[in-house]
Parts: sequence; structure tokens; C-alpha cells
Amino acid sequence: MGVTMGPLAEDIGKRFTYAEYCTWDDEQRWELIDGVPYNMTPAPTTRHQRISGSIFSLLSEYLRGKACTAFYAPTDVVFDDHNVVQPDLLVVCDRAKITEANIQGAPDLIIEILSPATGRKDRREKKSLYERFGVREYIVLDPLNETVERLTLADGRYGQPDVFGWDETMRLIVLPELELELWNIFEKEKAESVHERYPGYITENR
Repeated sequence: MGVTMGPLAEDIGKRFTYAEYCTWDDEQRWELIDGVPYNMTPAPTTRHQRISGSIFSLLSEYLRGKACTAFYAPTDVVFDDHNVVQPDLLVVCDRAKITEANIQGAPDLIIEILSPATGRKDRREKKSLYERFGVREYIVLDPLNETVERLTLADGRYGQPDVFGWDETMRLIVLPELELELWNIFEKEKAESVHERYPGYITENR
């Protein structure tokens, strides 16, 4: 692609299509939201990748032999000709949406892991996009603050998010039998929560 752009490229004025997106041969990764190209660089941090890998392992193991399938970035999700994204993690339960090249239509579950370069987009542009196209469950993990926000679609809209701390469990809406132990996702020791909240508290076998 002949134009250098930052995370948000509104100033170009042109709205691009998926066909044009497919011709870009840069080594950088891109997304299109309402035809606006977003640069996905720099590459994710090692902690981001550990968190992503941990969740993907849990999802793929749980879904083995089931109708739904888990995917991880970079996998193109094509909502329409002007909206193409590469979520960190996603689950698709309608096999008709899965092609060799990409996912056609809304996944049932999308998980984004925040980074300084993409946090605003994940919370604003992507939230609006996923709501508009009917993503049933949208989860945002914040590695810096070690919190999780979960948005659930009801009557075509996302309500107030459910918020979880790192020392809690979270049962997925799309996969209600799967419960995530967030302290393992964030690579924390569960016992830390007692000592952080109550300095001087002593437990056995610490």
C-alpha cells in the first residue's frame, strides 16, 4: 500500500473496499471499519500473545467435537465490503460462515486484548461495529489493569458491561458450560488477592 497511516487514517478521505484491502502487499496488518484503514502495527507484546494463546487453548479444547470453532488472529472477519477486522480471538457456531479465506458474517463471540495502540479503537469503533452486525458476546481484556469487560447483545444493542477482576471467574454467554479462571489467564496466583487487599494477612501453605 502506497500510503503510510497511523492507527486511525480518517484524513485520507477515501473509503476502501475489501477487494482493495486484498491487494495490499505490505508486511503490516490492516483492518477496515466503514472503509477506513486501521494499521495494526506494532506487533503484539509477548504478554498479549501469552494471554491470547492461553484463551485459545481453552476454547479449542472445549470445542473439540462440537459445532462451534475457535479462531485466532490474523483471521479476516468480513462483515461487508467496507468492514473487515482481525479480532484477537473469535468463536463461530454457524459453519456456513467459515470459508477457506475468511469468516463471512458476525462471529458469535469476539475477544479483544487491549494494547496502547488499539485500546481506543477496540472500545469505540469496534464496539459499535460488533453491535451493528450482531456479535452476541464481545469481551475486552485489559492486561494493564488486569480486568475484563463483557458486552452481551440484547434486542440488537449492547447494555452496560459486566466487569470482572483478575481474581474472579467468568462464565461465557455463548458457551455457558465454559468458565474462565481469570487469574490463570492473567498469570496470577489466586492467593495474591487476599494479601493485596489485607496486608499482613497470613494463610497457611503460602
